[in-house]
Amino acid sequence: MDEFGVFACFGVNGPPQRLLSAEGSSRVAVAVPPSVRQVVLFSSGPWGERICVNAELNDAERIPITIGKLTPYNKCLSWEQWEEETWTDSVTLNVTLEGGNLGKTNWSEPQLILAVKEYTPKETVAPLAPREINSKRKRERMAEEELDEGKETKRGEEENVCPNGGPEKTTPVRKVRGQTKGSQKLFTSGGDANKTKGVNGAGEAQGIVGRTPPQSAARTKSRLAKTPTQTAPLVSPSGRWGQTLCPIDAQTAILIGGQGARMQFCKDPMWKLCTEDMSWMAAETLAEGPTPDARIGHTAIFDPDSKRIFVFGGSKNKKWFNDVHILDTQSWKWTMVEAQGKVPPLAYHSCSLFRGELFVLGGVFPCPNPEPDGCSDSLYIFDPHLSIWYEPIVTGDKPSPRSGHSACVMQERKIYVFGGWDTPVCYNDMYMLDLGLMEFSAVKTSGKAPSPRSWHGSAVLSDTKFLIHGGYNGNNALSDTFIFDTDTNSWTEVTLPQLSIPRAGHSIITMETPGHHHFTEEAEDADMDAGSINRTLLVFGGGDNERNFYSDLTTVTVEELLGAV
Repeated sequence: MDEFGVFACFGVNGPPQRLLSAEGSSRVAVAVPPSVRQVVLFSSGPWGERICVNAELNDAERIPITIGKLTPYNKCLSWEQWEEETWTDSVTLNVTLEGGNLGKTNWSEPQLILAVKEYTPKETVAPLAPREINSKRKRERMAEEELDEGKETKRGEEENVCPNGGPEKTTPVRKVRGQTKGSQKLFTSGGDANKTKGVNGAGEAQGIVGRTPPQSAARTKSRLAKTPTQTAPLVSPSGRWGQTLCPIDAQTAILIGGQGARMQFCKDPMWKLCTEDMSWMAAETLAEGPTPDARIGHTAIFDPDSKRIFVFGGSKNKKWFNDVHILDTQSWKWTMVEAQGKVPPLAYHSCSLFRGELFVLGGVFPCPNPEPDGCSDSLYIFDPHLSIWYEPIVTGDKPSPRSGHSACVMQERKIYVFGGWDTPVCYNDMYMLDLGLMEFSAVKTSGKAPSPRSWHGSAVLSDTKFLIHGGYNGNNALSDTFIFDTDTNSWTEVTLPQLSIPRAGHSIITMETPGHHHFTEEAEDADMDAGSINRTLLVFGGGDNERNFYSDLTTVTVEELLGAV
């Protein structure tokens, strides 16, 4: 097989079947036989100038079940029915090649439809089931699952999903296959606008780059959502929540992962942000090596000494991760760590870097696999030099089990932990871990504290101050902003128009940005230190519990924030 080709195996015993070739069509759709419960897609031969192969598994209504992408550095994908909650008996695999010699391709023509050669000759390929039969199956399955849902409700099963917006707004609700689209407002539907229109337009509000978050939740099902593949390349990330945004130098940050509308994992999982002109560049195909699986609720931490990003944990549907992936930002190569020691699969935990080690606290863990079963209160440390996990001995008054909390390293000797929740309780307490003594203590605060919340954003502003913004309180996404002073242990609420949009599951970082900032007399009185000069707070993505997913990039100068205290 010297020439380029894309092949698929349908079922564990199915032989490889060619879907795309060097000279053939660049688009193909394949009806997956009902007997098949596993699909493997892979490429063979030199890629040349080809960029990637987009792959989607769609249901009978052409709604994506799951998505993936082959690249020159990630040449194989696999799907199994047990991983995908919406896998039905009428699944279509849609494959589209991008890049290379596409001069013969007419994107307005219908894509090539192939039939699968089944392993057992007597079996015939079942065409897509009629809409009436499929609807009947869905209704029957929905009724069965509603009965099951009423019989058994696990305490932690809500943890793997961001907040819901149904009539009973108390705790998140895990999505099931038969669930109606209107029963879970946040991050299930209505976010298509982020992907199909308005993503690249400049926002009208000052400090917002990209799509300005909508103010209304009234949306109908987009016809574009049924299009298997959007061929126009994106110039900025699609709307999402649960992603990470990780600075790697003074002008560059890396966006990894996330989940968008209809619980679909983002088709564009990795981007590079340049703060010199606030421009985005798709980065998935830039790095060699095995890329991490699509996921949410993971963490990504950059080590400035080794110039590496450490990605840990997270979840995807019913799959939970405890893997460590490392991206070397100098060689742009991914590696997966074969670590010693034990750490449970975790999502919505916090991860802090101290003296080259990763401090992982809390999070949701599955027990037994794959269902989540409550939250963790444990502290795990990963030593990259020895590739080993260990649990340190800690003393004092440690935080209760929680997930969706924040952790800020202050003055390279203390970690401040705020908020989070352990269903159905939401927290707004504060704890501090002394990294010299390895001792936890509850922090008694003064001033107006943030209300209980999880999935909020946090960022260090100076040696003594950090920020908390937004989040989810069990009912609604929040838009308020607070600054905590570690010298006085006091909270101060600040109000800025740039941070007035309710959002949860978003990313907040601080970075140096070009331009000279002139300090006001009030800012100098606010104890502004040299570390805040020419630094800017960046807020990306999240959702509003009203079916909207954001792809905007909001900026506020640290000077302005500290001046408002």
